[in-house]
Parts: sequence; C-alpha cells; structure tokens
Amino acid sequence: MTPQTNSHLLGVGARLKEAPAEEMLDAAFAHEITDGPVLYRAMSLTDIAYAVMLCETNIVPHEDRAPLMRGLLALHAIPADAFPYDAAQGDIYQNREHRLQDLAERGSGWLRAGRARRESSTVGYVITVRANLLSLIGAVADLIGVLTATAKDHLRTLMPDYTYLQKAHPTTLAHYLMGFTAPLLRDGERLRAAYGRFNQCPAAIGSVNGSRLPLDRERVAALLGFPSAVPHTRDAMWAADLAVEAASALMALMVTVDRLAEDLYIFATEEFGYLTLADAHSRISVIMPQKKNPYSLAFVRGVARHTLGVLNSVIATNLTPSGQPDNRLFAYGDLPRALDAATKAIRLLAGAIRRADWDTDHMARRAGEGFSGATDLADHLTEAAGLDPREAHKVVGYAVREAVSTGERLITAAGLDFAAQATLGRALNLPESEVLAAQDPVSIVHSRTGLGGAAPARVAELVATAAESHADLQWWADSEQTRLEVAETALMTVANRIARG
Repeated sequence: MTPQTNSHLLGVGARLKEAPAEEMLDAAFAHEITDGPVLYRAMSLTDIAYAVMLCETNIVPHEDRAPLMRGLLALHAIPADAFPYDAAQGDIYQNREHRLQDLAERGSGWLRAGRARRESSTVGYVITVRANLLSLIGAVADLIGVLTATAKDHLRTLMPDYTYLQKAHPTTLAHYLMGFTAPLLRDGERLRAAYGRFNQCPAAIGSVNGSRLPLDRERVAALLGFPSAVPHTRDAMWAADLAVEAASALMALMVTVDRLAEDLYIFATEEFGYLTLADAHSRISVIMPQKKNPYSLAFVRGVARHTLGVLNSVIATNLTPSGQPDNRLFAYGDLPRALDAATKAIRLLAGAIRRADWDTDHMARRAGEGFSGATDLADHLTEAAGLDPREAHKVVGYAVREAVSTGERLITAAGLDFAAQATLGRALNLPESEVLAAQDPVSIVHSRTGLGGAAPARVAELVATAAESHADLQWWADSEQTRLEVAETALMTVANRIARG
C-alpha cells in the first residue's frame, strides 16, 4: 500500500508520511468497521441533519448545497449491510466520507466543517442506542402484558411456592407470576430513565470546547428528534456514564428475565411437569427421539449471561482518563447488539409463556404435598393451643420429622400429640378436623388477605394495578416511536428540498 493510495483520507501527505501498517488495518480498523452495519443508518441521518444545519446557517456555499445533499441521500439509500466497508479506508466515518466523494458531484468536504472525526459515530451511536432502548422497553411491556393476562386467568390456580427449590407454602400461579411483573415494571422505569439521558443530542460541538463557526446545536437536535442538546460540549463527546447506566439497567432487567426463565425451565421438566411449551418454542434432540427440549428458555438464559459480559466490558473500557476513544471503540457495537439481543430474547420468552400449557390439576395436587401447610399449622397452634411461636415451631417440626420417617403425607392430630408430648411433655388434644383444615392449601391461600398476599382478591388488585402501569408504559413507547418517526420524516423532507436546489 503506497502513501498515495489513501492520502485523501488517512492524512498521508498532510500530518502523516506513511499509510497505515497492515497490522493496524487487520486489528484496529478492521474492528471498527465491523460495527458499520449497526451504526450506518443512524450515522447517515446524523450526517444529513448536520448538513441541513450547515446549509441553513449559510456555512455551505449556495452552489454546493444541492450536490452535497444529493450525495448524502444517495449514501443513505445504500442498505447498511450492503455498504462496501474497507479497512484500508479507515473507520466507518472515513468509509462513508470516501463513498460520499464518489456520490456527490461537489461540496462533500463541507460536511467536515466544525466537526471532529468521532462526532458522526458518537451521535450515530447515541441514536442507535436510543432506538434499541425504545424497542427493548416495548418488549418489556409485551412481557408484562403476557404475565398480567396469564395471572388474570389463574387467580385461583393452586401451585406450590418454593424457596431453595423446596416446597415452602401453597400459592397461586397468579401470585407467582405477579412476583415477576413487579420487578419488570421497575426495570421499565430504569430503562426509561436511561432512554431519557440518551435522548439528548451530542452533535455540533466543534471538538471539545465548541466552535467558532455558527453551529446551531438546537437545530440539529430537533432534526434528529432530540428534545434538547447535551448542554456541555466536552461532556457531549466524552460522557462515560451513559453506556454504563444503560448496560446496568439492561443487566438488572436480564437478571429478572433469567430468574423467570430458570424457573420455567425447571417447571417444564418431567420431574416437575407444571407446564409444557408449545412445539414451536421447543427443539428435538438429534440422538434421543423422545426428547422435547425447552430450547427457547435455554436461549433466554444464555442471552442473560452474555449480557453480564457486555456490562463488564462497558465498565472496563470506561476506566480511562477523560477524552479517550476507548470507552466507545467497543461499546459502539457491543451495547446496541446486547440491547437488540435482549429485546429478541424477551419477546421469545413472552411468546413461550403465551402459548405454554399449564397442568393446573397437577400443580394443585402438588400444592398440598411436602407438608407445605406446616407454617399455618404452627400458627394455628399459637391460636388454639396457646403455644408461643417458638414452641409451635418445635412441635410441628418434630411432627414433620416423624411423619417423614413413617411415610405419612400430612400431620394428624395423633402425630401432633406425639410430637407435643416429646417436646413439651404434654399432649395438645386438638380435633382432627382442625389439624387437617389448618393444612388445607385452598384455605391457606384464601387466608392471605393482607396487602400483596396470595388471596385471589388481593392478587386481582395487583393485576389491575400492573395492567394500568403496563398500559402507560406501552402508550409511552408507542408515542415515543411515533414522535421519532415524525421527526425523521420531517428531516428527510427538508433534505430533499435542499437536494432539489
């Protein structure tokens, strides 16, 4: 490669005497252009908006405006995955600039006015992350809607609740599912907050301290659908916390999603048998003909774990002095891809739950097994036998131990008296009907009438509240998407008018 080959792009003949070394091309430049398809469209919109502002502020001479805009519109029309990226041309920005020189009859050099190399890619990155956050919020709203609708259909469907994967108490499928809706709503709030901070425009800053040119930052922001511009020019270009915040909010979300997928993965096993996934969300084993694997849930788990790696990468690459490109060289592609992968995984999970078949009879049977009524039986002893909670716990625990050793499935009045005699030195003499009633899973569930409890009426309140929050989140996401589409249409209208001269 000779210096003349890329002198018009890479600074050879200006500040540099040599073209990039082959190892520079193979490592750094080759890495940067891999993010081209991810950032291309947003960078294109950024360039068009910036050029519109340059024309409106009379920075671009009149005779160069239409040719420049026609070239940018032609560049915009190239599909992101069809653009011929070449490491020899430099990064994404330089590849686009090189192609623009071929597409614009004249005036392409004006796009550099008051603009650093990193500005186009930074603004394109912010726009891309903003769009991906919005799509992710929409997917979260969809999952919340599926969980809420499923819960509404199963307010009285009994199932065991678990701690340490051991039966804890009888509950309902509705109460269980709403336990995931609550953190998902918080995740939605966190993502909206991150979206709000990505919804400020970093464009037209000059370099780090502004520009002597009359750049209209507010106009570029409006053209790109941003409510405002980032107030500080240096912060606009080199902010490190935004990516960390978005990646952290994403990871918090994927922890919630993973925990749900993990549970459903277990519940779908033959050993539990609480639900069966639709064939469309399963995959066969190549070697074992009998297998129907819950692959959709396994994939969701994998995406959650991969997201952790992205978060660590984003944090690590921001541990630099200020004004360094490290914090975005890898986040440019990693963060948008992680957001997109999470969006698709969450929509997959929502689809799997929507079509899952719950074995409600089997779940109800299991709800009363494993001495899941022991807590309520101990509470009954404090009321009916005058024991304090420590004494009641000791008696019931001893009774469970003896029942397990003899193969009994419930605590009987006789078993309770045996345990009380052994631990307290006296029998309780409670009626059999009371002892059995205290362990009845239906009665236990209906007794949970406190705020947030599992009683159907209380869960119905949670469902109604979550449905309202879900509707608000969905409405906001749809409205914001419409607003951005309107802004883009307006931008392209202005650009086409300039292109016509």
